[in-house]
Amino acid sequence: MTATVHRLSARTPSLEPIMSLVTGDMNAVNAVILDRMQSDIPLIPELAGHLIAGGGKRMRPMLTLSSARLIGYTGNRHHRLAAAVEFIHTATLLHDDVVDGSDLRRGRRTANIIWGNPASVLVGDFLFSRSFELMVEDGSLKVLKILSNASAVIAEGEVNQLTAARRVDLHEDRYLDIIGAKTAALFAAACRIAAVVAERPEAEEAALDAYGRNLGIAFQLVDDAIDYVSDAGTMGKDAGDDFREGKMTLPVILAYARGDADDRKFWKDAVEGRRDSDEDFLHAISLVRQTRSVDDTLARARHYGQRAIDAIGGFPASKAKDAMVEAVEFAVARAY
Repeated sequence: MTATVHRLSARTPSLEPIMSLVTGDMNAVNAVILDRMQSDIPLIPELAGHLIAGGGKRMRPMLTLSSARLIGYTGNRHHRLAAAVEFIHTATLLHDDVVDGSDLRRGRRTANIIWGNPASVLVGDFLFSRSFELMVEDGSLKVLKILSNASAVIAEGEVNQLTAARRVDLHEDRYLDIIGAKTAALFAAACRIAAVVAERPEAEEAALDAYGRNLGIAFQLVDDAIDYVSDAGTMGKDAGDDFREGKMTLPVILAYARGDADDRKFWKDAVEGRRDSDEDFLHAISLVRQTRSVDDTLARARHYGQRAIDAIGGFPASKAKDAMVEAVEFAVARAY
């Protein structure tokens, strides 16, 4: 098998190719999601439906479906597993919004603002449980191991981020550990399980894992960058949320390292919660731009995006491969 090297293109990419590729499969996944989010307790489907129907692109289940297409899988086991992946993701969002005290997601009020923190946490637990039911029904211990491990790693990443919050001395290596766990782990697992159900060689499992993992890191790097260059309409959350929550994302880590004494004093005060006004946020934007911290964060995103594309270079040319390449390009281009 000869590897094909793809380069990140200069054109404006879209998710349309990957969405079109998996339309039929996604309808089946959505049917599973709708069925399994039901409960005799009305609050559960009401709250879960608020987030699940909230305009997300279902990126993670789409990766499971497109990975299955890439390797020529013709069964339907991946439909339930893609739904399990989406339930894991949705559960983590419900919990994250409680932890972060968020009030906006994808341009809508968060569930915790509407129904309260206890309900959001408990419905998140319900969705986690549903995801594991779907894994068990699939019957593969290997799939169960991959997705349960990803769930544990995500939780570790969130705790790691929590303990790193409002610490201006956070280093880039720890930041990358955090986003590799809380974001990239599920991207990787979502892709890898397709190769497992298709009974493909370990090398193809590893290639899909690497694709998802590097895409996940690139995706999160871009999210962290555009918190300082975008608005709620683009982000789906309030611009400056990370700043006000004292998160040491890569743009801040770089700006702090490159700033003078006054700049560092500002960042220390901001991260520790003493500078969080709108004017302070505008000053923060000015500093990350002056130090080219956003530019360099996006450059790192392009690097990880290229690694994701290279990871599937050994697979034969196909519509699925082209769509997965363009999905990476879209993830990186969201900031422009």
